[in-house]
Amino acid sequence: MTQKSNINRRDFLKLMGAFAATSAAVTACAPELVPLPDPTQVVPVNPTGVPPEPVLPPVPLGIIALNRMAFGPRPGDIEAFNALGSTDDERLRAYVAGQLNPESIDDSEFESRYNAAGFETLHKSQDELYFDHIANNQYDPNNDDYWQWYAKPAYELVDATFLRAVYSKKHLVEVLADFWHNHFNVYFWQDDGVPLLVSYNRDVLRPHMLGNFRQMIEAVATHPSMLYYLNQNNSSDAGPNENFARELFELHTLGAENYLGVMDPAQVQKDANGIAIGYVDNDVYEAARALTGWRVDDDIYEYEDGVEKTGRFIYYKPWHDRFNKLVLGRYIPPDQPDMQDGRDVLDLLANHSGTARHISRKLARRFISDTPPDSVVAAAAATFMEHRNAPDQLKRVVETILLSPEFSQTWGQKIKRPIEAAISMMRALNTDFTRLPDGIPWMCSLMGQPLFERRSPDGYPDVKEAWANSMSLLYRWNFAVGISENWLSSEEQQRFITSDILGQTPADIRTAESLADFWINRLLNRPMAEQDRQAVITVIAQEYRTQEILPEDHVQYVLPGMVEVILMSPDFQWK
Repeated sequence: MTQKSNINRRDFLKLMGAFAATSAAVTACAPELVPLPDPTQVVPVNPTGVPPEPVLPPVPLGIIALNRMAFGPRPGDIEAFNALGSTDDERLRAYVAGQLNPESIDDSEFESRYNAAGFETLHKSQDELYFDHIANNQYDPNNDDYWQWYAKPAYELVDATFLRAVYSKKHLVEVLADFWHNHFNVYFWQDDGVPLLVSYNRDVLRPHMLGNFRQMIEAVATHPSMLYYLNQNNSSDAGPNENFARELFELHTLGAENYLGVMDPAQVQKDANGIAIGYVDNDVYEAARALTGWRVDDDIYEYEDGVEKTGRFIYYKPWHDRFNKLVLGRYIPPDQPDMQDGRDVLDLLANHSGTARHISRKLARRFISDTPPDSVVAAAAATFMEHRNAPDQLKRVVETILLSPEFSQTWGQKIKRPIEAAISMMRALNTDFTRLPDGIPWMCSLMGQPLFERRSPDGYPDVKEAWANSMSLLYRWNFAVGISENWLSSEEQQRFITSDILGQTPADIRTAESLADFWINRLLNRPMAEQDRQAVITVIAQEYRTQEILPEDHVQYVLPGMVEVILMSPDFQWK
């Protein structure tokens, strides 16, 4: 046997030029897995511009559950799922029941890492966050230390969110936390309240994600993070600001699917209770009036009676429009008790069948497919309405979706968004870290999805067309390289993240075929199509025969690259 060639990185990337075809397969959601061909070949473009739905072989239910109800499986998760019962139905019901009761889950591994991380600000109450980091920031505003201290809670929240997503066994909680922040989006760098993002996540989204939707939307509507972000903080009878009111209708509740355009509200069809079946622009304007005076206690004008600087929500009666309104066909009389006008609007929206359909469709889109079946949406919406006064309303809605036949029978109609891909790679590789190096969120930003940094209120898209583009996939591949080859630690920060790929490979596995099969099964939990398996074998074998024992230095040098190819295969991207 000739001596192993000392290939440089450029040659190695050429060897893995097959990635171009892999990316194309994901981008086009090709109807079948494709081999990894000559990278110089031109990949044909779908002339319609609309990717066809993939036609994929069925996968075990554990793979579906762990890729949709969690950010992908860690080693041992599939085995733990399979041990939950003797049939798929038993296993799924047991897993869903456990995940919907997160207080029953032993999360000691995550808790140990969280405690070791030494977060300085995440324990602070909303009042403390406002006082310490906004109202009484100890540093000079012209000094970088001022901004570092100001934003520190939000940066620590990003670190803790990744830590939870990778290590917590409360899988569904973390997926739902991501879903609801996306739904009630607040931009990280929104004016005035960056440190309060910690409270928004901890005190609003997480306590209500399995609770009652009506309670949730009032908690959102009265939190300073949302009040600042959508300009509700300066909405008064002298000039109602419609930003929050519009997103309340268009994004948070009824959704664009129930928007009827610019028309006379008197002409809108009503249901049996006299409530409009959809909303028009006038409903937004009237709701904005109903919500005037809902603001933050921050004394922004420094002359207002009854306003201090606590950073809490206050109802400021001098700013409220006291006159009658008409919202969704319901008459709201003048001079109601404090906050009643706004609460009447929230009641109308939370109890509307259009809201039930919109929320159910978005949840089904997250958990099943980009175009969820109407049958699932209808069943979940019925649950939403039936239990609209229940304290566990949303828990029941999520359960309806997860136990539907469509959940178990659908695969490959979604791809992982960038953050989902990054976290699932870290989970699959059993990556080790405590505090997150800056390189991780930076790479997610390059992929197009910096955590909590969607500027527009619509949240990050949850359909494959938004993410299956060459630039996002190129940086996704770069992330796979960085996390596999341990390039993302920061000596300057003294934050380290490692994936011990060689150490996790049994020492008696040293042929190209056996190494490929071990890591294909480890990362995908199922076989690859034979033509793709052969391409992976070629990556690790190079000039050696496929069943020949490989030299240890060859394995050390090339094994991470083989793992990267598997991580960037269409098989790993689908969910």
